[in-house]
Amino acid sequence: MGYGAKARPTRSATALLCGYYGECNLGDDALLATLLALLPPHCHVVATAGDQQQVQMQFGVDTCPRHHPIRLLLALVQAQVLVLGGGSLLQDSTSRRSLVYYVALILAARLLGRPVLLWAQGLGPLKGRTSSWLARLAIHMAQGITWRDEQSAAMATSWGFQAPVGRDPVWSLPPRHPTSSTSRGPSAGAICLCWRPTPLLAAAGWHRLEEQVIQEAQRHGAPLCLVPFHGHQDTPLLKGCAQRFQAAGLTCQFWHPQTPWDFMEGLTPVRLVVAMRLHGVILAAMADRPLLALSYDPKVEAAARAMAIPSINLMDPKALAALPTAWKQASRWRLSPTHLAQHRHHNRCHEQLLVKTLG
Repeated sequence: MGYGAKARPTRSATALLCGYYGECNLGDDALLATLLALLPPHCHVVATAGDQQQVQMQFGVDTCPRHHPIRLLLALVQAQVLVLGGGSLLQDSTSRRSLVYYVALILAARLLGRPVLLWAQGLGPLKGRTSSWLARLAIHMAQGITWRDEQSAAMATSWGFQAPVGRDPVWSLPPRHPTSSTSRGPSAGAICLCWRPTPLLAAAGWHRLEEQVIQEAQRHGAPLCLVPFHGHQDTPLLKGCAQRFQAAGLTCQFWHPQTPWDFMEGLTPVRLVVAMRLHGVILAAMADRPLLALSYDPKVEAAARAMAIPSINLMDPKALAALPTAWKQASRWRLSPTHLAQHRHHNRCHEQLLVKTLG
């Protein structure tokens, strides 16, 4: 049954939400937070998770282990719909095994007669014919699709699949429900760095970037706050940066916000945020803080361009030459309520898909 076919679960449906949740990645947890906020309130949720306890405590939902095939299949048997929730799950940049994992899960859902939603998905990168064929198969088996960006929608359209396109769903993250935060945020006037490893920056590029930070921090007497958005991937890089910053006489603080709301609220006193990861850029923008985006991927560049966020395109080897100018522009950047409202309006298609299927 391909996209557009009608397959509607019962009113008290259980939705199995499949994504990269509970993997020490604040961006993917922000996707889950947004998805949960947009689901119809009567819908029962089971979310796949790496760290089940973390997801249960943070979001108050049932979970199943994403790395345990038998228990994942049992959860699928008990669910009425499978939702692949946000991010770029149909890609092979991490490994083809990840793509095979999601396609196999979709196939299992269809064999069980469960509808499949590709919710706010990115598509690609896909490096070979086999990966492209697997992605096409996944799209063909889905009953509902929304894309998070024009590039993904265009690729699917070139394959003959038409579906609504919005923006990244985290732009629609609602305000925090009342709670207390135990996460100690940045010091007043700090420069907040949300960096990730990237092959686009050789040693000279990292040195140029670090020198800019050191110069600005020394000029303003600003402490540095380092945020590993993806704990496993970003921490080693930022620890190395911290050693070099401290050797230059700077004060460094590591910050591990537990939720996307902790991150946004904790940014209130900072001087500037310099972010590489897409959801670091989005959440910092929604917090209305001075912001510089370092784009290692077209999705980051597109997000920065759409919101007029000063950015450096790391895919351009000469772009770091413009870093001092971009830094000054970033210190004056503030969020446009009009642009944010437009993004949220474009994102209505994501909520409408959920209501249509589960409402």
